[in-house]
Amino acid sequence: MMAIRLNKQQVIYNFSKEHPPALIVENGATIQVETADCFTDQIDSANYAFSGLNWDQINPATGPIFVKGAEPGDVLKVKIKKIELDSMATMITGPDMGVLGSELTQTTIKKCPIKNDFVQLTSTLKVKVNKMIGVIGTAPKDEAISCGTPDAHGGNMDCKEITEGADLYLPVHTKGALLALGDVHAAMGDGEVAVCGAEVASLVTIEVHILKNSSLPTPLLVNSEKIMTISSFPTLDEASVDATKKMVSLLQEKSQLSSADAILLLSLAGDLRICQIVDPNKTVRMELDKHYFKLPLAD
Repeated sequence: MMAIRLNKQQVIYNFSKEHPPALIVENGATIQVETADCFTDQIDSANYAFSGLNWDQINPATGPIFVKGAEPGDVLKVKIKKIELDSMATMITGPDMGVLGSELTQTTIKKCPIKNDFVQLTSTLKVKVNKMIGVIGTAPKDEAISCGTPDAHGGNMDCKEITEGADLYLPVHTKGALLALGDVHAAMGDGEVAVCGAEVASLVTIEVHILKNSSLPTPLLVNSEKIMTISSFPTLDEASVDATKKMVSLLQEKSQLSSADAILLLSLAGDLRICQIVDPNKTVRMELDKHYFKLPLAD
């Protein structure tokens, strides 16, 4: 099936059921989504006057995409087929940014070339590319939510496992789902402690599928090795409890384990990991090897 292309001028800065669609597609469609970086490509050099940054244009998500046939109560499966990166990434840190912003007195901006599968951080220090999607979600059930905030709809989860080859399951709260994505990183570690990854423009190829009558907990991420339940809450404690509850529920339903056995299994084999700790809601994921499940989870 030929891919439909959506350009990066079609963006939103919050997820909302009130947005008109930027693109309407059929169930099963393949879509190429152009994304700007998280600064809407405003920072053009390391000498950029940071005081001039338009903070109303942060974390743009390209879309929304209306998927025909998606109705409230459905689950939208997004297959992440390919992520193609621009050749230059941007990074910043400074006062009041990230985990250690209180220790910094000035803003640092870096333009980092991406070459031969590495991000060049300094002239002598380079980091292996691990490309991933920072912002991806559907319209929330109630009021609009900023693209900078993760929640039950997805959004700015900054989960480094949302990458090529993974399937992301998102809730459908409104007709058409209204999917949007952006904030791609060429590299990012768990935590995103500086408040950014290697922020980069990109072209992301996805495939969308509607799951009817699905009881899967969302957001849910599946790759070739692991199944991950993702949760975002104001504190890491709340997010950790919720992600664990979701995985226990999934094990009870899909592997017919008792609640106690599911909890004990997660204590032995589950990995609770921080995705990001710098957004208004913090995001964690509970990971478990796929072989503990009776597959497939869904058609």
